[in-house]
Amino acid sequence: MRADARLNRERIVAAARELIAEHGPDTATEEVARRAQVGVGTVYRHFPDRAALVRALALDSFQRVVDLARTTEDEESTAWAALSRFVLDAADELRLATWLSIWFASTWADLRADPENRRLRHLLMTILDRVVRRAQHEGALREDVDVNDVALLLAALLRPIPGIPPAETQRSVRRYLVLALDGLRADGPASPLPEQGVRIAWDDRAET
Repeated sequence: MRADARLNRERIVAAARELIAEHGPDTATEEVARRAQVGVGTVYRHFPDRAALVRALALDSFQRVVDLARTTEDEESTAWAALSRFVLDAADELRLATWLSIWFASTWADLRADPENRRLRHLLMTILDRVVRRAQHEGALREDVDVNDVALLLAALLRPIPGIPPAETQRSVRRYLVLALDGLRADGPASPLPEQGVRIAWDDRAET
């Protein structure tokens, strides 16, 4: 891809990210083109339909989340600090991915089988699994949770709430993430967890 074409593609993806986060799934292609400062025809040349644009948005967010996971693991001195920083710093990207999965469910179903999506998903869960185990070894994270619990807890907290505008939930999400992190800490009394948590199929150890 030529440099100018690559730049246009990046601008389109960035514009679509902003507009969908601001206004939801009904964002028009014309609005994306206007925000990206390109013609509508340029948008369609790169993304012939909405599914292609959603795929690009999803993979862009997944890559950003993987990069954040790597950075926090490398830079923080303890696994708990890495986990806490990741949860808070990755919230915006994870929320966008969660919203896309709901707003564009049919496209998301196809994306689950996408090789690049599977690669990024495996990378992220591998890093998080390593951080979770290290945090437990340090004595900072309660022993009865695993990476599946952490991932699903984040997904549940970042889902859009019916009747509440996306911008409103964005303002309060860090409050509830901090509460969730406190519930994961090992120090202090913890209630026994009922039943078995859901398992995410991301490696050979996971159940379907």
